[in-house]
Amino acid sequence: MMSNTPKSDAAPATLENGASSAAGEPGQTPQEQPSLRILGQYLKDLSFENPNAPQSLTQEQPEISVSVNVNARPIGDTDFEVELHLDAKATAKDKVAFATELVYAGTFRLENFPQQLLHPAVLIECPRLLFPFARQILAEATRNGGFPPLMLDPIDFAAMYQRRMQQQTMGQA
Repeated sequence: MMSNTPKSDAAPATLENGASSAAGEPGQTPQEQPSLRILGQYLKDLSFENPNAPQSLTQEQPEISVSVNVNARPIGDTDFEVELHLDAKATAKDKVAFATELVYAGTFRLENFPQQLLHPAVLIECPRLLFPFARQILAEATRNGGFPPLMLDPIDFAAMYQRRMQQQTMGQA
């Protein structure tokens, strides 16, 4: 398996007094860079319903609502499972054209992250890496259901995270 950790041939940094900060000097350890690796990704759940076919396929453009949620849980000291939940429902003339639910997940290893950055990395960066794959699965499911592919716009996971933290803070107050 290949590592996603960049390698550098740069010379060690020199401190103002001329001392080197390189590893290997007595009593010094190198500051490890944070690293995020994808260990695996997988489809956990996929549901597609087309309850009013074939009539729903000939109707006007449906109104589509989409909801997004992210859940994460630790599965080891540095490993996390992150789930990206995408739900989409299309309605036309008060009838469901289609409804789909997708749970796409991945396992990630996050090493050398400062504690205050670990939570946002898991809930922002990990779903950002999963999203293109989940988006493609959802597009194919709607296309296979007889509709044009549902191509979701990019999601601002940082804004989602901030809203979630604000809601939790308000709930505790």
